[in-house]
Amino acid sequence: MIRVEGFRREWQADFERLNREWIERYFAIEAEDERLFADPEGEIVAKGGQIFFALDGDVVVGTAALVVHAEGVLELAKMAVTADAQGRGIGRRLMDTAIEHARSRGIRELFLITNSALLPALQLYESVGFERVKEMNAGRFVRGNLEMVLRL
Repeated sequence: MIRVEGFRREWQADFERLNREWIERYFAIEAEDERLFADPEGEIVAKGGQIFFALDGDVVVGTAALVVHAEGVLELAKMAVTADAQGRGIGRRLMDTAIEHARSRGIRELFLITNSALLPALQLYESVGFERVKEMNAGRFVRGNLEMVLRL
């Protein structure tokens, strides 16, 4: 049975493992990734964000982060489900948990940076109401060519 929980230090390596898995499959690790992997608690949680983990029993199979960017605005970032666990609704559970957490904090807007080639991810984002707002040629991530927003 899958359960979703908030950040725990013992899962920090899983946060990096899960995100490296998908990033290295499709793109390349960038400096911003390394910065977040080195200290997710300090860079995300301590600054008012949250990292969620999906567990199948005691095994971490997915993760998603909410990163503070401005008053009332969070970025949904570093969302990943290990390849063996995909297709089981785990990404949706992580997404729903992140959105509910944001709403409970009075957040007015979530945004994310993605790549238009990640079709299953785009379908998930759009299914919960994210809208494409702009295509990008350059940004914080070389791989990011699309920004999406969900107004809460």
